[in-house]
Amino acid sequence: MTTMSAATAHNDEFYVRYYVGHRGQFGHEFLELELHPSGKLRYANNSNYKHEKSMVRREVFVGPAVTEEFKRIITESGITQMDDKNWEEPRARCQELEIKIRNEHISFTCPEIGSLVDIQKSKDPEGLKTFYFLTQDLKCLVLSLINMHFKARPI
Repeated sequence: MTTMSAATAHNDEFYVRYYVGHRGQFGHEFLELELHPSGKLRYANNSNYKHEKSMVRREVFVGPAVTEEFKRIITESGITQMDDKNWEEPRARCQELEIKIRNEHISFTCPEIGSLVDIQKSKDPEGLKTFYFLTQDLKCLVLSLINMHFKARPI
């Protein structure tokens, strides 16, 4: 059994949070995913479409293998080499991604991406494409995990 110093344990801490949302005629509509170092995976989706309040919140604990898969997806995406300085500032619709992996702590903010055409028109299509595909992968993984755990459609 190996023990880690406080500094090493801090450097190995892993955290990811993704948020996409806006405030509009139906109120604050959003989707949020969050994986804590403890393995707690949180999912929240608020949609007031057709004036029906439908807040969905799910929380599960995942094991080390799932956390490692999150780390692999993030590392292989190349997002840690990206910089959002040339990305548009969000207006009404916003996306946020925060990642703490190893000794890196990164945070990105951009407008909600409607399609790949939005990416191609941007000043940094390569960076936004990396961001877009990573967030799609993370959403798919989380929705699959939530669906398997609760055996219900979370949306």
